[in-house]
Amino acid sequence: MIDEAQAWEILTTAECICSAVVVSETLARLAAEISADLAHARPLVLTVMGGAVVFSGQLLPLLKFPLEVDYIHATRYGNNLSGQEIEWRVLPGEHVAGRSVLILDDILDEGRTLAGACEKVLALGAAEVRCAVFAEKDTGRPKPLRADYVGLRLPDRFVFGFGMDIQGWWRNLPAIYALPKGNA
Repeated sequence: MIDEAQAWEILTTAECICSAVVVSETLARLAAEISADLAHARPLVLTVMGGAVVFSGQLLPLLKFPLEVDYIHATRYGNNLSGQEIEWRVLPGEHVAGRSVLILDDILDEGRTLAGACEKVLALGAAEVRCAVFAEKDTGRPKPLRADYVGLRLPDRFVFGFGMDIQGWWRNLPAIYALPKGNA
């Protein structure tokens, strides 16, 4: 785990790859796409904690239709820089049965966490599951699923900000930053 001084050092050496203005424009576009598809579905929206809390908190007020909100907590990273097995901290409830469910996540990287969340929700009887991610990382590798809604495409670098963290720090940034090439 890094300390506060190291967190500041990371930010000063990082490259801003997506400004707060682009983040805002992306949110508006995603809200329009989701609204066009789900405005009459009365969906249950599940936020994947903790990364998607910023994305969800800013997207939900832009969705001008009735919906219900809940959350799930699944992680593969913890405070590490690379993913491990999925750790379920909070599973989706049985109230997903028969529902149209929209899962919100911060980033589609390898896709294993989001695929696992979709599998859990479908196993609980959801009528349909759609996924919205604020960002998808262009890894050049196959992923176990495709998101229905993608905000931004990001390079295959370690990124943080706008809900994405670096060892627990900087989820609160309004823009997205990347570590210098070769650092991860």
